[in-house]
This record gives sequence, structure tokens and C-alpha cells, in this order.
Amino acid sequence: MNYNKNISAESPIGVFDSGLGGLSIWKEINQLLPNENTIYLADSKNAPYGEKSKQEIIDFSIKNTEYLLNKGCKMIVVACNTATTNAIKVLRKNYSIPFIGIEPAIKPAALQTKTNKIGVLATKGTLSSELFISTSEQFRASKDIIEVEGKGLVSLIEAGEIEATKPLLEEFLKPLINEGVDCVVLGCSHYPFLIPIIQSILPQEIKIIDSGEAVAKQTKNILEQNQLLNSIASSKNVFYTNGNLSLMKRFLNQININSDAVFYEHF
Repeated sequence: MNYNKNISAESPIGVFDSGLGGLSIWKEINQLLPNENTIYLADSKNAPYGEKSKQEIIDFSIKNTEYLLNKGCKMIVVACNTATTNAIKVLRKNYSIPFIGIEPAIKPAALQTKTNKIGVLATKGTLSSELFISTSEQFRASKDIIEVEGKGLVSLIEAGEIEATKPLLEEFLKPLINEGVDCVVLGCSHYPFLIPIIQSILPQEIKIIDSGEAVAKQTKNILEQNQLLNSIASSKNVFYTNGNLSLMKRFLNQININSDAVFYEHF
């Protein structure tokens, strides 16, 4: 266990994802907790995690965690559905730092649906995970949950080819529309970057539900419980990637990142 015991409220929140998708989660955390220092790690070289084996996902998650702990992070947000559903139990078992996970927002969808039909768009790694299966089973007695694998979407997003996802999305969303769902759960942190295209395909009455806001609220709750909220109004946001730095900057510009962010290309 490589854990710095000298953390304080000013220590950064660590956030990692298989690439750039977790920036959608980072954005929600930054909006809710603007005083917090953050370190974001994009493991774009190994994206997408959703097509890897469970052991590979666990190994990548441990590597990312070790890196962030060495940077003095006070907590870690696993801003990746696939990493959460496959690896967060291992991380919590092996490290004493708080971890916040992200998983498909089936429960909020179950509370909001009127047709009792819920669509879930997610990666293969998430849909086949024990955590997703056990979570969805809690609602299958009263809800019809239709799962669709978003094969190829993450790779296109990681390449910055957002518009190129439209034909795939039309293919993936058609069966959900035909089944009469009134909620579509985005089960991958990359997918919120596709919301404008998804909205153009779905009928207006179908709600799109993702986990970003809930993850940010849980992050705040855990910081409060551990008396680690940062009250100093001067945050530093550092971004690491082992992928394309210019593409990361482009995504950050889309979410209006503060100008005091620091960029690093390699880790």
C-alpha cells in the first residue's frame, strides 16, 4: 500500500479514466467544488477499457491509483464505469484512501420511468460486470431493462471524431426507441460528450440520464465526512495524459476549463 498519510484538505482529488471521457465527471466535480485542487489522469493509451479482460482492467486501475497516490491525492474518483464495475472492490480492499465510483444510473431511471422500460447504453466491460448485473437485477422484477453495447463509440471519442458516432448511435438507439423506453441511461463516462447527437436522435419525451451530478455530490459528501473539504478559494487543476495532449486541450475547452489549469503530456 503506497498511501501518503500527510494528506490535508488542500491535497488534491485524484480522478482517473481510461481516457478523456472522465472529463465529463471532472466537470461536475469542479462545478460543485470549485475550491478543490484536482489531478486528472487520462490513460488514453489503453482505452477503451470496456474491451479489456477483467484482470487487465484491475491492473490498469491499480497502476492509475498508485500514480495518483504518489501525487498526494486525498481521495480518488474512478471516473470510468468499466473500471468501477470491475475493479473498485479491489481498490477499496487494498488502499485506505476513499474511492468514489461511477456506475450506470439505473436507480434514478427506475424512479423516473413511466413506461417501466429503461434503456442502457454501455460498454461490454460494464454490461458483463458482476456489479452491473447485480444492480440491474434489483429492478428487473418491475422494470424492463434493455441493454445495448456502444461498440466503437469510445474509440471514436478518444480520436476526437464526435460527429462520426452518429451512424452508430442511430443503430444503437433504434431498438431502444422501438421497445418504448422513456429513459436512456448513459453507462460510460465518455458518452455525455455525445448528448447533443443523442438528443437529435431520440424523441423529445425520452430522458437521458448520466451519473455525473450524483458522483459530484457523493464526492462532496465523502469529503465532508472526512473533514477534507478545501475552504481556500484558489484551486489548481492538473491534467495528465499518455495520449494526445492537443486533443485533451480541445475537450477541456469544450467544458470551459479554468485558465489556471496545468497540462502535462506524459505520465
